[in-house]
Amino acid sequence: MRKIRDVLRYRHSAGLSLEAIAGALNISKGVVAKYLRLATVAGLTWPIPDALDDAALEKLLYRQSAAREPTFAEPDYALVHQELKKKGVTLTLLWEEYRQAVGDRGYQYTAFCTRYRDWAGKLKRSMRQIHRAGEKLFADYAGPTVPIVDASTGEICPASIFVAVLGASSYTFACATPGQTQADWLTGMSRALTFIGGVRR
Repeated sequence: MRKIRDVLRYRHSAGLSLEAIAGALNISKGVVAKYLRLATVAGLTWPIPDALDDAALEKLLYRQSAAREPTFAEPDYALVHQELKKKGVTLTLLWEEYRQAVGDRGYQYTAFCTRYRDWAGKLKRSMRQIHRAGEKLFADYAGPTVPIVDASTGEICPASIFVAVLGASSYTFACATPGQTQADWLTGMSRALTFIGGVRR
């Protein structure tokens, strides 16, 4: 605070240049300019009032600007996490709902996904599975049915998606079956084993 007082005195009483003040006080010219700018913003005049001690002077010059309202509206990541567990819900759908709710204050899709994944990455994991190569094949029907168009007749029929994944490598096979009957399941499994070139251990 002493040097700030000296800068103001040299500038206003003696009329010295920034360079001369910097040389006299052994500080940089940039620091002199910064002190003068702080005084101007604070509305401080010379001479400094006697009642203004160093603590009050520092508070006046370096007062914190009021906290600004955040530019972006943060999504409710816990809600996003719960909604993703529902059938047919995707991050894209949740992002679109979020943008409708907050408008221009919302994150773009990539930032939304990145921030959600960062948040989800900090969650406590309750079960870790270790798979040996070739040991397990996980199979199930995935998601809702999809429409399949018969090329010869143009008829549209719903089809179920059979998915099989090797545990260690995540090597994946998927195919459409007419339904989810035992025959459809066995057909899907047969095609999956043919695709991976063998059977799991």
